[in-house]
Amino acid sequence: MDHSLAAESYDGAPLSQVLVADFSRVLAGPLASMFLADLGATVIKVERPGIGDDTRQWGPPYVGATSTYYTSVNRNKRSVELDLTVAEDAALARKLALRADVLIENYRPGKLAELGLDAAALERDNPRLVYCSISGFGPAEGADLPGYDFVVQAVGGLMSITGELGGPPMKVGVALVDVLTGLHATIGVLAALRERDTSGRGQVVEVNLLSSLIASLVNQGAGYINGAGVPTAMGNQHPSIAPYETLTTADGPLAVAVGNDRQFEAMVTTVGRSHMATDPRFRSNADRVRNRAALVAELEAALMARTSAEWTTVLQACGVPCGPVNGIDEAIGLATRLGLAPVVKMAGSEGDVSTLTNPIGLQRSGIRYHHAPPNLGADNREVRAWLQDDSADPLGPN
Repeated sequence: MDHSLAAESYDGAPLSQVLVADFSRVLAGPLASMFLADLGATVIKVERPGIGDDTRQWGPPYVGATSTYYTSVNRNKRSVELDLTVAEDAALARKLALRADVLIENYRPGKLAELGLDAAALERDNPRLVYCSISGFGPAEGADLPGYDFVVQAVGGLMSITGELGGPPMKVGVALVDVLTGLHATIGVLAALRERDTSGRGQVVEVNLLSSLIASLVNQGAGYINGAGVPTAMGNQHPSIAPYETLTTADGPLAVAVGNDRQFEAMVTTVGRSHMATDPRFRSNADRVRNRAALVAELEAALMARTSAEWTTVLQACGVPCGPVNGIDEAIGLATRLGLAPVVKMAGSEGDVSTLTNPIGLQRSGIRYHHAPPNLGADNREVRAWLQDDSADPLGPN
């Protein structure tokens, strides 16, 4: 048999010998598997025949017939359609799991056990498997609760601290909890793979949206559990630092992040209010937090003399962290001007597809962008043939 799918020479890719069986869909799981693929892993995405990942239909906008939501987290993968309710396809899915180094899934807890694809069933025949399970609320009492980012932002407290003071609770502008959970899943998988180098055995990695969000509340959560009271929304203000917020200028808001007294002195001197550095109300950060209203009023009176762009230039020059409130177009433009290359184009079957670049920089082992997000079932023939051949060489990246 033609083994043209055998693993290619993939110089410098940290995970070039790793095969990932991706049984996940939507965002957290696919994001994790995409990051592993960027690092060189071969990722086979298992999708429902004729339907695929839910996000394929989540549009507009689209690239060709595929939503940009799907393309945002599915590059560098192969797509194979398998109906897990059909015996033949279920057997192929099990073969894939038994050959894999990593399996990522976000099915309803217990569902894959019905198909013989749970961690316990696979461990007997593939003891080196790292099995990553992603859920909304964990495998115990919350197992039956559906996990959707928006709902978790609500019940997990994030919406209660987002938005204007006294205003309605507000979600973050992207599915941030899914993103955080995907990153936590990636960290857990990498840790389990590293431990496997020593023990020779895989293990279960469990992450859930609610725990990921609560862990990410950092200072806000730490303040509450240490007796500081329940945090509330404060708009763009920081509960513990001032001025660390947006301030009004002649033409719009300026984001200012003054983190110490030296920066504060530089700021007030530059805006023509040097006396504020010695004013007892503003002398220390704690003083400034206690007297925030007076602080903001005096700073904004000075900042109204120039535009946000002008203030950005002069304040950055004296070491004050600040910047305009950009749109996404301006943010990508800024990253481009700074040489960060935020966008990568890859040739897809329906034309070029642009995705946001992986933010990880590795000195010797570069991130790889070798395949555009696949069309549904694009690799059916090759992957099925590979799974049916028990003597086939390891499958490499597209």
